[in-house]
Amino acid sequence: MVTQLKTQPKNLYDLDYNLWVLETVKKLENKNFNDLDLDNLIEEVLDLSRRDKRKLESLLMRLIEHLLILQYWDSEKERNRGHWQREILNFRLQIKRLLEDSPSLKNHLKTRFDICYQDGRKIASQHSLLPLETFPESSIEPLEKILDENWLP
Repeated sequence: MVTQLKTQPKNLYDLDYNLWVLETVKKLENKNFNDLDLDNLIEEVLDLSRRDKRKLESLLMRLIEHLLILQYWDSEKERNRGHWQREILNFRLQIKRLLEDSPSLKNHLKTRFDICYQDGRKIASQHSLLPLETFPESSIEPLEKILDENWLP
């Protein structure tokens, strides 16, 4: 005996996300709050915070990766120094802009720093093909120094 699955009719959010966003904006502008798709709207607003946090963590991991390879990848240092330093500055500036827009994310960065360091360390090892043990298990510097535009290892 075959059981039929009951399917929920899909709403605009599921059918056409972009159109859902545009319609939601219209409803907000017109203060038509009763017709808002609140469940999806709440989820989307929460996701904005999650996206910024993920972006910040990703930038910090990449920053750490480049700081580590600059400090420890001796055979490539002279040839790639300029590129790595440019990338380091780029990641620092992007982090700075995110933190200027949302200063409360600084606390998130502090709580995730050790995890980001470990991930950046692994990425540096893969990037350089140097053994993971080449890079210190503990951060080479505190977060404040890692973010300091005037500091390089």
